[in-house]
Parts: sequence; structure tokens; C-alpha cells
Amino acid sequence: MASSHLKFSSKLPNAKTTIFTTVGNLARKHNAIDLSQGFPNFEVDQKLRNLVTNAMQKGHNQYAPMQGYYRLREIISQKIEILHNRIYKPETEITVTVGATQAIFTAITAFVNKGDEVVVFKPAYDCYEPAIELNGGIPIYVQLDADGYKPDWQAFKNKISEKTRMVIINTPHNPSGRIFSKEDMLQLQEILKPTNCIVVSDEVYEHIIFDGNAHQSASRFDDLAQRSFVCASFGKTFHVTGWKIGYCAAPEVLMREFRKTHQFAVFCVDHPVQRAMADYLWKEENYLSLPSFYQEKRDLFLEGLKGSKFKFKPSEGTYFQLLDYSKITEESDEDLAKRLITEYKLASIPISSFNANNRQDGVLRFCFAKKNETLKQAIDILQSF
Repeated sequence: MASSHLKFSSKLPNAKTTIFTTVGNLARKHNAIDLSQGFPNFEVDQKLRNLVTNAMQKGHNQYAPMQGYYRLREIISQKIEILHNRIYKPETEITVTVGATQAIFTAITAFVNKGDEVVVFKPAYDCYEPAIELNGGIPIYVQLDADGYKPDWQAFKNKISEKTRMVIINTPHNPSGRIFSKEDMLQLQEILKPTNCIVVSDEVYEHIIFDGNAHQSASRFDDLAQRSFVCASFGKTFHVTGWKIGYCAAPEVLMREFRKTHQFAVFCVDHPVQRAMADYLWKEENYLSLPSFYQEKRDLFLEGLKGSKFKFKPSEGTYFQLLDYSKITEESDEDLAKRLITEYKLASIPISSFNANNRQDGVLRFCFAKKNETLKQAIDILQSF
């Protein structure tokens, strides 16, 4: 096709192909074991697949309600009340979304205007900043320290101004695997109390918490809950990332604006999958069993790395583990990640892509949501490296 003579200005002039696509393509080219992008390589629960099939066979193949299948919203409400002692009304305060990414994008679009500042903790998942910029907002970064990735709350407080419209948090945190403690959340709440800031709380790994710790959802804290969009993902929770289904919970006054944008972005979410999720969520063990399931995989991975030259602090949540390679090489994480793929056939993610100014922390991120045999193959490679 001949080149176009149309003239336009890109709304994302600095956006590049995501690191996930770049690494994924390279991994496929070199037939590498893929511990990069966050998706499992084991099968979905057959019971859940059967529930989707049954829903389709029963004729639930047309539009679902814009807000989401009501029974699913009821079950989500019950789940949040049981886990976090907060009641969200299914009618007005919960919306089913096309994954957490759409929930986050919709919340940003509904509230961020040109010139508004949005505080983002770095390293950060890469969907936040483009959504802010597309809506004319200005990302303001709070860089987490590389030693433990704990928030500096005074540094955060110093970033809050009259222009701050929104704060985005992520716990359990991708890519570090750190969880925000109760004390962290209380400090966040105290700093934001006198402000007019909205919070987007990315909680997609809400059910993947280790070592007996509890997930400190924004919904647990009175003032935070009144200003927060809690965004979650069934794809991450139930190993069905390709189904793209999640939810958002927020007070009615905020959700009303959220739905105005949601209805014109996607209108509704896959109907039979919603029906299946409602039945599957009804059995609490289907999500309460996840911490032990994934901790076994984390522990298998880390036990296998004992005696290697990699340093690590066990992940507190998510299904990611950072490995510090500073005793091995002074290469940049991008160069080392590429060499691991091309020479050793193992794919990981360099997290400088998620840091402010591509700060080099000397770590790579590995996904352990894989079959045990896959993890053992990766361990052998890392031990030889």
C-alpha cells in the first residue's frame, strides 16, 4: 500500500513496543524457556472450563448487563466483605471489567484531566503511564529503593501538590514481589486524608500472598476506601489470563463516573465467562488455596537456586521473583536478559524498563507460575550460569 499523506500528532510519541512483547518474541525465536511474562503454562481447572461450556450451552451468549452479571457482582461483594470487612453494593459499587488493565484505564480516563498530576510508584507495571498521558495527565514518580522496594513515605508526601488528582498503588507489587504492610497503608491514608486525591489500587495478585501474611487491600481502611478504585483480575487469580476478566470496586459516587466511561469503552464483558466465574467463586477454597499453591512453587524455585551466585529475598506476593546478579556480571539488565535468551535459552524480564529513568538495579524478574518441570529446567540453567 502506498504511504499515506495524512498528517497527525501521536498522542504517545515516546511509547515503544512493550518489554513483554520484545522479550517474548526473542524467546520464541530462540526456543527459550519462558519465565518472563506473567502467565502460567499449566492447565486451567477443568471445573472452571466446564462451567464456561455449560453457560454457553444454556444460551448465555448475548450481551451481559453493562455493569456485569448481577450474581457475579453479589459474589464479589461477599468475598470482599469476608476478607476485608467492607461492604460494596453490587448494584452501584462493583463493575465487571475486561481485566484489571481496563479497570485501571477506565478509572484514569474518568477522572484525570489535562494538567492533572498522577503519582506513580516506580518500578511500575507499564500500563499506568500511557493511560495518564493519553488523558493529558502528568506522571509524577516516586522511585522505590532498590534494597527491598519499600516506599519512602516522606518522599511520597513531598510529591503531593494541589495539582495531584490521583495516586496509583500496586500491592502485591509487580515486579518486586513486595507487599504493602498495614503500616504502609495507614501512612498512605494519613498523608492523603487532607487531600482531594483519588486512589487507584491495583490488587491483581490479591490472593497470592506468602508466609502467612494478609493482603492489605485499600478497602480495609475507612478513608482510603472512600477515595479508592480497587482493581482486580480473575485472569491472574485463576490462571486464565487470556479470558481478560476482572472487576473494580469503589464507592457509588466514584463508580457512577467510572461506568460512564466503561459503557462506551467496552459496554460489557464476556457473558458465559461471567456466569462461570460466579459459580466458581462461590466455593471459597478456589481462591483461598492459592497462597499455598504458589508458595510451593516459589520455594521450589528458590531452594533450587541455593548455592548459585544469585542473591534474592523471597517474594512476599505475586508469582514473580527478583534475582540479583551483581556477583556475576556488571552487564545492564537488558543486555543480560538478552544473553540469557540467546545463549542459555531462558527468558526473564529486565526491570529497568519499569524504573524511573531506566535505573539499573542489577536484578531480573522471573515468573514461577510454571509447571514444576519447567522450573527445574530453569534452575539447572541458572545454576550453570
